[in-house]
Amino acid sequence: MRVSRSRVLQKRTNPSSGRTRKPELPLKAGAKRRFQCRLLDWYKEHGRDLPWRKTSDPYKILVSEVMLQQTQVDRVIPKYHEFLERYPSFEALADARPNEVKKTWYPLGYNVRPLRLHSIACETVARYGGELPSDHDELLSFKGIGRYTAGAIRSFAFNEDAPILDTNVMRVLHRVFVGTGDPKSRKNLLWELSEALIPKGKGYDFNQALMDFGATVCTARDPYCLLCPMKNLCKTYPFEKP
Repeated sequence: MRVSRSRVLQKRTNPSSGRTRKPELPLKAGAKRRFQCRLLDWYKEHGRDLPWRKTSDPYKILVSEVMLQQTQVDRVIPKYHEFLERYPSFEALADARPNEVKKTWYPLGYNVRPLRLHSIACETVARYGGELPSDHDELLSFKGIGRYTAGAIRSFAFNEDAPILDTNVMRVLHRVFVGTGDPKSRKNLLWELSEALIPKGKGYDFNQALMDFGATVCTARDPYCLLCPMKNLCKTYPFEKP
């Protein structure tokens, strides 16, 4: 039996809007408010004192975000200061030779990162006069800036309510609100959750809190479930070791 194209589209779209339906978020209003309040209260008391949280300079935020990719915070802090002392701006980094940038980056590893950062600096100077744009699509046009980094720059440098989803944030949101399956297979849903949870006007603190909470409480192994302020909201409490 042949099914008409119009009937197929009707099933796939919302009749009221004509847009493709998205998966329903596992998010109730009461749970959303409790999660927001508890996370921000926890962050006020336990948030980490990190040097890149003392600036809103898009260049310094970008440097920190690229350095933190697959590298522990304790290793990044001294190199962050050294790198910015040598290359304090997009212009200074763009003027440097790539090999010099790699030497300054050592021993953080993943040497493609300093080259990408250098490329972003060159493009920022050439196309934007040394001022990194805040527009989401323009940020994604840079080779080396993905969806997470774009969200982090918008949130931490431009104080926008932009969602982020790194490994820590993915783990927290999946455990608390989803609970089953592989988090990597639910990325689109988790991106939507990340955006839907941001309290209006508080994207900076909320996103920083999410990352700290995943790094120090809702850890990959042996999370501190008994001390967790989210345990009566969490779909995976009590946490079972694999």
